[in-house]
Amino acid sequence: MAGLLTGALAGLLAAAVALGVAQFMAGITGAGGEPVIAVGSAAIDLTPVPVKDFAIQHFGTHDKLVLLSGIVVVLAVFAAVTGVMATRRRTYGLAGLAVFAAIGAAAVLTRPVARPVDIAPTLVGVAAGALALMLLVGRTALGRTALGRTVPGRTATAPERGEAPVAQPATQTVARPGRRGFLLAAAGTAAVAAAGAGFGELLLRRFNVSSARAKLALPAPAISGPATPAAAQLPVPGISSFVTPNASFYRVDTALVLPQVSPDQWRLRVHGMVARELDITFEELLKRPLTEADITISCVSNQVGGPYVGNARWLGASLAALLREAGVRRGADQILSTSADGWTCGTPVETVLDGRNALLAVGMNGQPLPIAHGFPARMLVPGLYGYASATKWVVDLEITTFAAQRSYWAQRGYAVRGRIKTESRIDVPRPLQQVKAGRTAVAGVAWAPHRGIDRVEVRADNGAWHDAKLAAVPGLDTWRQWVWPWDATPGLHQLEVRATDGTGATQSSRRVPIFPNGATGWDSTTVTVT
Repeated sequence: MAGLLTGALAGLLAAAVALGVAQFMAGITGAGGEPVIAVGSAAIDLTPVPVKDFAIQHFGTHDKLVLLSGIVVVLAVFAAVTGVMATRRRTYGLAGLAVFAAIGAAAVLTRPVARPVDIAPTLVGVAAGALALMLLVGRTALGRTALGRTVPGRTATAPERGEAPVAQPATQTVARPGRRGFLLAAAGTAAVAAAGAGFGELLLRRFNVSSARAKLALPAPAISGPATPAAAQLPVPGISSFVTPNASFYRVDTALVLPQVSPDQWRLRVHGMVARELDITFEELLKRPLTEADITISCVSNQVGGPYVGNARWLGASLAALLREAGVRRGADQILSTSADGWTCGTPVETVLDGRNALLAVGMNGQPLPIAHGFPARMLVPGLYGYASATKWVVDLEITTFAAQRSYWAQRGYAVRGRIKTESRIDVPRPLQQVKAGRTAVAGVAWAPHRGIDRVEVRADNGAWHDAKLAAVPGLDTWRQWVWPWDATPGLHQLEVRATDGTGATQSSRRVPIFPNGATGWDSTTVTVT
């Protein structure tokens, strides 16, 4: 058992050295070559849609942490087994490291924005891990005593007078490093691993754009957003704020590590089926007329009554004006946008050109875009789910057709034209909450961006529907708060809500999953009245 533990520890320390040195090399060569991140990103790409939906539903914004934790656990088990095998035959350990190198290198090279140099951290890290493993295995004493081993041999004894020398059996003690030597080697490799990871993190910080964001002063909008009516926020404790704070705004994307795009280096290329290609710097983008607009966006992964929806005041340049400047050629029906990390999104051209406030956004709630929400620039198209309209860290717009190219989620079976469905949510009372009998506020939000909300109805225990009071809104593109005064009686009750949008369409009662074009159904909550 002691031998197994020693071998496992040797494997774990060797893996730590490999990762630490890889981190250091990634800091030298530039972000993008960390093997664990690359493997995690590849895992996200290969994850079946039902598994992805399950992860988002059950882990929410912690889904990436769960994925990385799982990868680290698998890696630790693999490293421990590799170390045990190396104590039996060193070639087994080297073979295990070669497998690790192959998986890491393949994951790195298959990333959409991979460069040849990005493979260097994996290769150098694995080489360092191999040296560490051989050093540690050489200082184990598995199957031998810590003091040494006996080797048979022959020696000559002094003969009696007149006799010939006689060869006698002899022993020779070969010293082994013992436990102390192994512990010293283990401490040294652990120090190398920690130093590599620490210095690598320091080097990677030079790519962080937080300071550049903090220094950025956004220009005043050429077209200011309408004043938010005071009555947009209902005085109901627990209801979602009309404006979602940046820190509370939902985040759903495929980026394990936030892309760090410097405004000085950002460029947007507009090409494809256009009369003239455009290449715009961030400075040039800020000089364009900027529009301020209140827009609610939602993720297609949002379950009925889910949290992946929010409303903010955005600042950005007109996307329609940009397309008209480029001159969209006849037959083009898709804007294939690409983010700095290679993720792609397909947006219908007609939705951008039909007069809605489609933006290349640079600001959110009066501040430069948070890094997690696309700094320095992202797309926003009211009325479409994020996977079909809201590319963060956008760097490329290709005007093409849906028949010619498929975006990231379209390749995985999602509808190519992702219109946000009319939805409503009960915020208060919360599920399973106990409330006192008497007049009780049932309240929440409803949304149908670019169509607006004209009516919200609530009912208790499958009874008659009652019209809720609607808050004021500055336009059609935002969600709308609502409240219904309920005369609650003691007992267990179920509350349901449904909304009707500006076209007269009432949301469906039929529950369907989010795949392939968004969930439907009435949100409900069960409460106990005392």
